[in-house]
Amino acid sequence: MIENEDSILDNESSLEDEMFEHYRFVCDKGQSQLRVDKYITEHMVQTSRHRVQLAIDAGYVRVNDKVIKANYKVKPLDVITIVMPYQRRGFEVRPENIPLDIVYEDDDLLVVNKPAGLVVHPGFGHFSGTLINALAYHLGISQDADAEDERMGVLVHRIDKDTSGLLLVAKNDDAQMALSQQFFYHTIDRKYVALVWGNVVDDEGTIEGNIGRDPNDRMRFKVFPEGDQGKTAVTHYRVLERFGYVTLVECILETGRTHQIRVHMNYIGHPLFNDDRYGGDRVLKGPIYTKYKQFIDNCFILLPRQALHAKTLGFVHPTTKEKVFFDSEIPQDMRALIDKWRSYANRLNDLNEIE
Repeated sequence: MIENEDSILDNESSLEDEMFEHYRFVCDKGQSQLRVDKYITEHMVQTSRHRVQLAIDAGYVRVNDKVIKANYKVKPLDVITIVMPYQRRGFEVRPENIPLDIVYEDDDLLVVNKPAGLVVHPGFGHFSGTLINALAYHLGISQDADAEDERMGVLVHRIDKDTSGLLLVAKNDDAQMALSQQFFYHTIDRKYVALVWGNVVDDEGTIEGNIGRDPNDRMRFKVFPEGDQGKTAVTHYRVLERFGYVTLVECILETGRTHQIRVHMNYIGHPLFNDDRYGGDRVLKGPIYTKYKQFIDNCFILLPRQALHAKTLGFVHPTTKEKVFFDSEIPQDMRALIDKWRSYANRLNDLNEIE
C-alpha cells in the first residue's frame, strides 16, 4: 500500500485513475496456448485461480497492454501484466489506534467518514498516522513488506488529505473486486458539497474536459480542452446557495480523476475557497476594502483547507446486490464557514434594500 511521491496527493480517484504494475510475465517462445487465468495461477505461488479470475474481471490483468477476459489463450511472447490502483508495498503497515467515524460496517465492507487533515495512505512523509494505519488496527491486519499475501488493500477509492467525507472500504477480495468494478464503470453515486469563489451563473451544469498532470507543475492537474492529453472527466454541479462573492454548490462525479472537482471548478473560473493548490487561498472576488480582506482572512482561519466535503455515497452491495446510500453531515468547520458567509450576504442584502 505504499505510494510514491507522485501519488501521495491522496486524491478523489478510483482504480481507473492511476494503475501500477505489480507483476509481469513474458511467455516463452515455445508457449502452448493456455487460458490466461490458468497460466497466471501456475506462475504465482499461493494464489488461487478464483482470485486470479476476480482480478481479470476487475480489469487488473492485461496482455500486451490490453484488458482481457479469463478465457483468453496466451501465445508465445505475450506480455502479461497485473496492475493495481496503488503501488506495491515497500514497508510495513503498522496498526495504530486512531479513532474512526464508522458510518456502516458488515462482513464485506465499511463506510468511514474521514475528517479533514487525515492522510489516507502511508507514503513519503506520512509513514504513520494515516487512515490505513487506523484501518489496520480496526480490522486486525498487519502486513510487512515480505508478507506472502499480496492482497489488494482495503480502500476502493481515495479522497484528498484536506477533503472530509465518506470513503468506502472493502474487507475481503470479493468485495474489493465487486466495488472496484462499480467505480471502473462509473456506477457509484458520489455527491460532494463545495464552496467556490464567485457567483456561479447557471443554477446547474456539466463540466467536461480531460484531466492530466500539469506539465509546468507536477503537483497540480489541469484540463486539456482539446482532449489530446489526460483522461476523460465529467463533473455535474448544482447551485445550493448564493452568497454574492462565493457560491455553495453540489458536485456529482461521473468519473473519478485526481483532484477532479478542484480542477474542473478552477477551469470554469470558480476555484474552491481556500484551495491553496489551485489559487483559492487569496481574495478572488469582492471589494478591495481592508475590512473585507480581514473578513476573508478570518474565513481562512475558520476553515484552513479547501472547502470540499464528500457528503453522499451510493453503490450496489457486493453480497446483497441491493442499492445502498450513505450520507454524512457537513463538518463543523465548513458549516461555520457557510454560516459566516450567509450572515455576510444577509447584511449586504439589508444594506442594498436600505439604499
